[in-house]
Amino acid sequence: MLDNRFDPAAVEDRIYRTWVEADAFKAGRPERVGADPYCIVIPPPNVTGSLHMGHALNNTLQDILCRFERMRGKDVLWQVGTDHAGIATQMVVERQLAERQLPGRRDMGRGPFVERVWAWKDESGGTIINQLKKLGASCDWSRERFTMDEGLSRAVVKVFVQLYKEGLIYKDKRLVNWDPKFQSAISDLEVLQVEVKGHLWHLRYPLADGVTYQHPIAFDEDGQPFEFETRDYIVVATTRPETMLGDTAVAVHPEDPRYQGLVAAGAKVRLPLVGRLIPIVADAYSDPTKGTGAVKITPAHDFNDFEVGRRHALAMINVLDAEARLTLKDNAEFLDGVAAGPELDIALALDGQSREAARKAVVALFEERGLVDRIEPHTNMVPHGDRSNVVIEPWLTDQWYVDAHTLAQPALAAVREGRTSFVPKNWEKTYFDWLENIQPWCVSRQLWWGHQIPAWYGPDGTVFVEETEEAAVASALAHCVQAGIITDAEARELAGDPSRRAALITRDEDVLDTWFSSALWPFSTLGWPDETAEVARFYPTSVLITGFDIIFFWVARMMMMGLHFMPEVPFKDVYIHALVRDEKGAKMSKSKGNVIDPLSLVDQYGADALRFTLAAMAAQGRDIKLATSRVEGYRNFATKLWNAARFAEMNECRRDPAFDPRNAESTLNRWIVSETQKAGAEITAALEAYKFNEAAGAAYRFVWNIFCDWYLELAKPVFMSEGAGWKDETRATTAFVLDEILKLLHPFMPFLTEELWARTAETGTPRAGLLVLAPWSSLAGLEAPEAEAEIGWLIELVTEIRSVRAEMNVPAGAQIPLVLVGASEEAKARIVVWHDVLLRLARLSGVAFEMEAPAGSVQVVVRSETAALPLAGIIDMDAEAARLAKELAKAMDDVAKVDAKLGNADFIKRAPEEVIEEQRERRETAQARAARIREALARLGKAA
Repeated sequence: MLDNRFDPAAVEDRIYRTWVEADAFKAGRPERVGADPYCIVIPPPNVTGSLHMGHALNNTLQDILCRFERMRGKDVLWQVGTDHAGIATQMVVERQLAERQLPGRRDMGRGPFVERVWAWKDESGGTIINQLKKLGASCDWSRERFTMDEGLSRAVVKVFVQLYKEGLIYKDKRLVNWDPKFQSAISDLEVLQVEVKGHLWHLRYPLADGVTYQHPIAFDEDGQPFEFETRDYIVVATTRPETMLGDTAVAVHPEDPRYQGLVAAGAKVRLPLVGRLIPIVADAYSDPTKGTGAVKITPAHDFNDFEVGRRHALAMINVLDAEARLTLKDNAEFLDGVAAGPELDIALALDGQSREAARKAVVALFEERGLVDRIEPHTNMVPHGDRSNVVIEPWLTDQWYVDAHTLAQPALAAVREGRTSFVPKNWEKTYFDWLENIQPWCVSRQLWWGHQIPAWYGPDGTVFVEETEEAAVASALAHCVQAGIITDAEARELAGDPSRRAALITRDEDVLDTWFSSALWPFSTLGWPDETAEVARFYPTSVLITGFDIIFFWVARMMMMGLHFMPEVPFKDVYIHALVRDEKGAKMSKSKGNVIDPLSLVDQYGADALRFTLAAMAAQGRDIKLATSRVEGYRNFATKLWNAARFAEMNECRRDPAFDPRNAESTLNRWIVSETQKAGAEITAALEAYKFNEAAGAAYRFVWNIFCDWYLELAKPVFMSEGAGWKDETRATTAFVLDEILKLLHPFMPFLTEELWARTAETGTPRAGLLVLAPWSSLAGLEAPEAEAEIGWLIELVTEIRSVRAEMNVPAGAQIPLVLVGASEEAKARIVVWHDVLLRLARLSGVAFEMEAPAGSVQVVVRSETAALPLAGIIDMDAEAARLAKELAKAMDDVAKVDAKLGNADFIKRAPEEVIEEQRERRETAQARAARIREALARLGKAA
């Protein structure tokens, strides 16, 4: 006998162990050797990570598809693994060393430190994997991979070496996002833009050689200048005065009339505090409508300035070191072309100061010289490291780069030609925009944890990129002989003495960006570069499910690498899911205190309730506003199904192997079988189209409304009857439909359905196996339009009567008469069959047939049949009309208030996105309420 209630905490771990022990998730099961393959690669979570709501959504959607396709008979591989997360993991271990008062990374040395990180990974790096199991993820755990395991490391090295030898990887000096705390380049994804209140300093740069010009200071109504002043300086504005020490130009717009004469004359300015002569260049980067229209150009410390510098062949002067301190003394680039003297000595005195201290000092020196034009309060977005929390410095340094532009062309073509499709399709624009404007990809990081770059440097600085150190030595020896650095005899001697030849070359200390190894994930996890059976069977993968924020960093790069190293695209579809926000639509963040822990929800409501909530709310292109109440609601849905199974058990509804739903004779049973077929088709089509919310919605409506609320309710008289009648058939039909429900719900609610699958077999025919491996519903040909016409009419009639009762405030205990007006013979026959049921479900006193509706009645039309409810004397019709009119006025007033807000441009500009969305939802709710009231008024014969 089923327990009184379903207790997720008591069964989830047990059920999951059952699945694992049965190898239910394993790809390549013997019975699926000839089946179609289906493969999803998991977006590898960081090895340092813990499950957050984004993971919960992402992995729930993947699991739904994997369970769905597994039940459809496919050979499913959900490839699982974790990412080594270079900076994050190194930071965790360094923090641990500090907490335990052990030697730091640099005191320990590279080798011992990397060993320490591996030990941490083996001990603590599996947290998120275990949390995915709590969620019910049906990954093939026997194939778990790690981006730094032996096989993936071999793939990374092969790819790097091949790209280098093809000229697609190279070393260059460019600007990077530099984290002064970690002293490493970082990716754009690891940069947070933080709003900071600061100042905008307007500084005067003197023109050289006594040059002056006429600067407009007054303008007429048409914007034309009519008053000028003679100036021997140009005013530039900056939020970072300390970087002016590295300025190499002032830029003005080519069509700005204020400065065209200066540009034509080749005028220069003398850089204050330094004395360096720098040109005035014409470049469209300068906006003539902002400030003075003149901008300082510091190519080594600003990404936009770097591009201006490249266009005009400007010097790139780096005035900061790796820790973001001024480095001026012994800085040949800074001192080049600068005359020695007292002014320069003052600037050199700033050497070694931090950015913050240097800023104050530079401003003070400008003020002493009368070169500060004005200072304004200014709020701007300042880049910060997402883990270090320090200001990120655009810094000029030597790094390794991938020629992303070349690799991007096949990736662009693949999506344009439809070989890979985005769902929703609008995300293709994001993909195209980034790839069409892609910059070289910086792949080197100044860390110790990661794939060390397979590059070695010879005694003359020549680089040798090879897959092994032995191959690098061989290349270095050949080069050194050819360059005359060593003789043939010395080369032979070095080749035979490993201890001496190691000194010939020095390995690059940098490691690769973690996104580099992740870019190979769809094929490296399958065993590439070996020609494995898995590569042949499961590549290309079927679909990728991920968030929009890594379309650039991961999706596009997997496309580039997959198309370059494999013959096909890495995945056929890319499903982009939205964000999970809080119930008010705000983005979850620790600072706001609105983060919802998925594991807490699992503990409180069960994994099934959370999974179903996420699926039901995962509408394409719409963020999920998650409220705990929604999870609680779907926990109630699970309880509803459990109670329905108990009801069936109490009424001896056992599975009958001989039962064929096609032979059902009862109208009620033929109807529910037909509805089951319809629900299965709807859920299948929705999942095939990645419309998870529609699939979940269809399952919910069928289980709660059609099966529980209507079928079981209509079947009660059959179960309670003394005679045989349709009792045995109804029992068998109920058991059959319950089985089909468990199949249809399994991808969404695997624990509940697997438990019911086992428990409902305890008093019936034993199951052939686990539900997770059972075949998906296949009910074609079970349509019963004549049964639907009868039962559907009955349901709609009861529903309409209930709606009228609710809308008209009919007392709950009042039994009211029903009059069918001009009823057809078919309707009369139905009333005979369902008379007692109709009276009970609609709380009617009786049913009559008339040719005209009685006075004072409310009329409804159900499938062309007119039904009248004489309510005069039961309610005050006029008073009810007045109440509804008042409610309608209030609803329309609510709509008007929202329209006023949404029509206010200032409100739209200033209000957060979630507030605007909340107002739109209020409007929709008020409009829907108004529509219902108008309908009620129309039933009363009152115009709205």
